[in-house]
Amino acid sequence: MTSSSPRRPSPLAPEIAARLKRGADGLLPAIAQQYDTGEVLMLGWMDDEALHRTLTTGRCTYWSRSRQEYWVKGDTSGHFQWVKSVALDCDADTVLVKVDQVGAACHTGARTCFDADVLLPEGADAAGADTPGADQ
Repeated sequence: MTSSSPRRPSPLAPEIAARLKRGADGLLPAIAQQYDTGEVLMLGWMDDEALHRTLTTGRCTYWSRSRQEYWVKGDTSGHFQWVKSVALDCDADTVLVKVDQVGAACHTGARTCFDADVLLPEGADAAGADTPGADQ
């Protein structure tokens, strides 16, 4: 699914559109999370139209900043994201989409985009994080 611009008018419900705090490019980050395990799968970008499509089709639609077009997760890869719920964060500048991920979420073929380059492994202590008063 393609479109020429992420700024065209959208049928997104006005009461939702009015709450969104978008970047200068009209986009907001959308985090995809596996609904039943809490696993963070990927980050994509949505404008009003992509969010509207996600809310009404039950499949995640994103705006590709590099290709300047909409894309529906799974249309070319077969790795679908079936929407279970959608929520805004407390600042209304990020969307959390809980999905049932079929196959890989990452374009590299990995289950998640966040497992290849771990900067601080689970169980490791951040420098000074355990030291009382370290943040003072």
